[in-house]
Formats: sequence, C-alpha cells, structure tokens
Amino acid sequence: MLIEIGHVEVIFRYPVKSMRGERLESANLGWHGLEGDRRLAFRRIDNQSGMPWLTASKLPDLLLFAPQCREDGAQGDIPTHIRTPEGQEMPVFGEDLAREVGRRYGAPVQMTRLRHGIFDEASISVIASDTMREIGRLAGRSLDMRRFRPNVVVRLLRSVPFQEDEWLGGVLSFGEGDDAPAINVTMRDERCSMVLDPDSASSARQMLSSVRRFPRSLSRWLRTVLSIPSAKGDNGFMDRRSRPPPY
Repeated sequence: MLIEIGHVEVIFRYPVKSMRGERLESANLGWHGLEGDRRLAFRRIDNQSGMPWLTASKLPDLLLFAPQCREDGAQGDIPTHIRTPEGQEMPVFGEDLAREVGRRYGAPVQMTRLRHGIFDEASISVIASDTMREIGRLAGRSLDMRRFRPNVVVRLLRSVPFQEDEWLGGVLSFGEGDDAPAINVTMRDERCSMVLDPDSASSARQMLSSVRRFPRSLSRWLRTVLSIPSAKGDNGFMDRRSRPPPY
C-alpha cells in the first residue's frame, strides 16, 4: 500500500565528486543514480588502493571548485570547465586544473571519468528538510542543506524529524503509477567530516556532534524507472514492501 509522505523539495547533482553541486528542476533516475551525478573524480595517481579518489575529506578546498558547462563544448551532463575558488575557469580534463588541484593536495592527481559514477556506498542520497532543521536546532545554528550533499530533499507532510528511519526496508517512489521512479531504501547514510560549509569548506564541531544517521537510498530495483524523469514538486510515496531487483 502506498502512503504519501511528502513531496520533492530540491534535487541536487554533483558532476564531479566532492566539488560544488547544482540544483535541478528535474532529473533522470537510472540504475546508477541520477544521470550525470558523480561521473567525474580526481584520482590520486600515487594511490594504489581500491578507493584512489580525492575527496573533500582529504582536500576540503574541493568543495569550492564549481563545475561549469559551456554550450560550445557540452558533452551531455558532463561539465566542460571548472571554476576555481579564485574565479578562473579551466577545462575539466586540462593539465592546468590537475596541476592546481594537485598543488593544493600536495601530490599528483588526474581527472577520471567513470560511466557508472563514483560512489562511496550507494548511488542516491535522500533526506527530509525537517531532519536537517532539527540537526540545526541541536547544533544551535541555521544550516545550509548543501552541507549534507543530498540528491533529493523531501518536505514531509508529517513534520517529524528523522522520519527517514521508518523508510528502511521500503520503497520510496516519486509520483504515482507503476512506472513512477522508485528506489529501495536499504541503509542509513552516516555523515562524518563531509558535513562541511559549502561556501568556506570549514567544519563546525558542534555541528558534527549533532549529526545523526539518515537513510541513503540504494537504487536496486530499476526495471521500470530507467530514464524516467523525477521533478521538483513530485509527491513522495512509501511502500512498506521492498521490491526485488530484476535479476
């Protein structure tokens, strides 16, 4: 049974891992998350581990770099340039950008593109605006939702913070009908040092001590949602029954 829980308030996409995100009015949801989300990342050339990606936990300044897309060189959802914190625009795959980021990090890096995205655990992150406000209240400050780097922010009909815990094991769908975009909610998203100020890349100890766990939704069952748009304002529904993946 579908239970209406709220509506989509904001959609975010992060073209380059750990860099500044962008707000969208609508997005296509597929097996590997939102189209164009985290398809690029800087690889630490000297790192031979399974997770060689340079993130803001290693270099907070990454948050201050902003992906740009110029019409004369657009490649779908892939940005063509990156604006540095000083306002200079550099080609996304250019040596100048890699050299600048490497200088700040202190070791060589290389921009890498992965067709299916570069995610730490799951490909979609969802949080309710009511939960963020409550975290701000606990921290004693007003919080910018960009700190949490969500993909989808939901405004709840029943304003209860941390209501996301009730979604675990269910299916969150955006809109009604069998062909509505839908994701299985399979785990909580534990935020740590990545809850940084998006404009200064600084952290706040009282903020970190107030952060609770909230769900990160893993797109596992996407037989009917590939290339189906999800838009700001869509109603959100929860089905308590988890759907099996199509294999």
